[in-house]
Amino acid sequence: MRYVALLRGINVGGKNKVAMADLRTIMTDLGHAEVKTHLQSGNAVFTAPETDPETLESALSAAIETALGTSLRIMVRTEAEIASVVENAPFTPADGARFQVCFLGAPPEKGLFDDVADAYPPERLAVAGREIYLDLPDGIRDAKLPVLVDRKLKKDLTARNWNTVLKVLEICRLSSG
Repeated sequence: MRYVALLRGINVGGKNKVAMADLRTIMTDLGHAEVKTHLQSGNAVFTAPETDPETLESALSAAIETALGTSLRIMVRTEAEIASVVENAPFTPADGARFQVCFLGAPPEKGLFDDVADAYPPERLAVAGREIYLDLPDGIRDAKLPVLVDRKLKKDLTARNWNTVLKVLEICRLSSG
């Protein structure tokens, strides 16, 4: 089965440095195959005989900590789940760099974002299962919603812009071949 591993907060401001070559080696050593990375921000497509994403998350996190001394939160999704994220987007992104998907460890508590979903126009937020979509037409630099989402979820998430989500899905599909 094909999976996507999304690592939180690596190679940002000199913290949590993880070279993609090291990540590929760690993943291969875990028995994963066809490991491909995208960008330096911790996006890896791979196949694995294990079928439980939580087990994959835990094993990869432990292996990275052992090999590199870096403790990371990792979200793993199947190729089908990434495809669903794309197909079911509640907004049509005008600019993929200003449209984010936050990948969560678990669905947020029902109603957790009701008070902020439309509180900061033109920013918009929508929750769908274990993902939160953020439309940030004025860019992320001064955006309010990403900060609120991060604060409410206590960092149990990692975000990717729409362009990256689409590229990761493309890598999955090319690897499927």
